[in-house]
Amino acid sequence: MKTLKVAVIGCGSIAKHRHLPEYALNDSVEIVAVCDLVKERAETMAEQYQAAVYTDYKTLLSEEKIDAVSVCLPNYLHAPVTIAALEAGAHVLCEKPMATSKEEAENMIKTAKENNKKLMIAHNQRLVPSHMKAKALIENGDIGKINSFRTTFGHDGPESWSVDGASSWFFKKEQAFIGAMGDLGVHKADLMRYILGEEFVEVAGIIETNAKENTDVDDNAVCVLKTESGAIGTLTASWAYQPESDNSTVIYGEKGILRIEDDPEFSLIAQYVNGEVVKYELGHIQSNDDGGQFNSHVIENFVDCIVNDKEPLISGEEGKKSLEVILAAIESAETKTIVRQ
Repeated sequence: MKTLKVAVIGCGSIAKHRHLPEYALNDSVEIVAVCDLVKERAETMAEQYQAAVYTDYKTLLSEEKIDAVSVCLPNYLHAPVTIAALEAGAHVLCEKPMATSKEEAENMIKTAKENNKKLMIAHNQRLVPSHMKAKALIENGDIGKINSFRTTFGHDGPESWSVDGASSWFFKKEQAFIGAMGDLGVHKADLMRYILGEEFVEVAGIIETNAKENTDVDDNAVCVLKTESGAIGTLTASWAYQPESDNSTVIYGEKGILRIEDDPEFSLIAQYVNGEVVKYELGHIQSNDDGGQFNSHVIENFVDCIVNDKEPLISGEEGKKSLEVILAAIESAETKTIVRQ
């Protein structure tokens, strides 16, 4: 079997703790190049993984014969660098949110199709065992019709784990585009679309900057979402949860409740109206608190879709739909109206 030659563009925390170590664990992959504007950062990663060093992604793409690229850059660079990599003949795994606008996302998808390359978005919450099990229970009809839900993703902010700390691009609107909603909220928008198997048709958002200083991006947001079938629920994204983070989801159905990542011991608890309670030990959701070393399964899914010529688990189209939920929430907050999709 051919070994995939891979490059990682952007050597910040997500590349250091997720992409590079997971590529290194994959027998189908050879890490041949890394790229970062900060040369020392790229050199550190290159030394660890025996890769070539670049500070300009265009030079990397022109000089190296690359099969696949991870784009681990500030949000405003996701679209242009992804498009350049696709046009250079590489499959692309892009971090979330995939783009800063619907138009950028559409151009990424179009370029992938034109060049017959895979485009996958790194929404890793779909691959969490408790989330996959919850989706299966819903599809099996275990809790019946879904009436409501709440999903939350909050921690104390990027300054605690971003490679640049308080001076990180996460806090700069011209680079990040959005704050907690882009860092965390889009993950939960994607997760709920996946678990419920439905699209959101109405979105309302209250989005604020009230916890962090010296930033013009959002750090607290609460959204109300309505699905095609009429289920309504809330999505919360925050950089103000301390000392503990929250990455939980609760789904309320006619036959029972699913509590996901909402208990310190059991990653999924199903409570049924007949009194039955089923507790699942499936291994807990990934967290920055554990030092960042875990297998998110994103890389193995990306590699698998290339090697076996399959549709990516989270395609560009899926990434765009999840982005559109967040864009609708922002529009709602700005216009003080409910946005219909």
